[in-house]
Amino acid sequence: MLLELIFYADDQSTHKQVLTLYNPYEFALKFKVLCTTPNKYAVVDATGAVKPQCCVDIVIRHRDVRAAYYGVIDKFRLQVSEQSQRKALGKKEIIATLLPSAKEQQQQKEEEEKRIKEHLAESVFFEQTLCQPGS
Repeated sequence: MLLELIFYADDQSTHKQVLTLYNPYEFALKFKVLCTTPNKYAVVDATGAVKPQCCVDIVIRHRDVRAAYYGVIDKFRLQVSEQSQRKALGKKEIIATLLPSAKEQQQQKEEEEKRIKEHLAESVFFEQTLCQPGS
């Protein structure tokens, strides 16, 4: 299943989105959120832990909404590991796209899906920098 975040330039309520990470295990997990373009996004609590049978919300805010970024596909990688271990248990990649208007979404959907497949094969991920309050 492809996870996708869509931000709309004309709808400020979409500029902040939430990913919920659930831990179904009997042991604690730690997680880290990486991004291909960390300068365009603020990730609140980009690293952290999830208690057994609990969940955490990860807030992703698009902080550089401009026309030059319309249709550009950015990627996030959520890495999860056992809290007491270094070895990763898994990862999930999430794509993020800024579109000019919610009304134009359907027209661009097919074009985006084609570009997504091409981009996922050639991605470089960077560690998120620590988000300062108020930025």
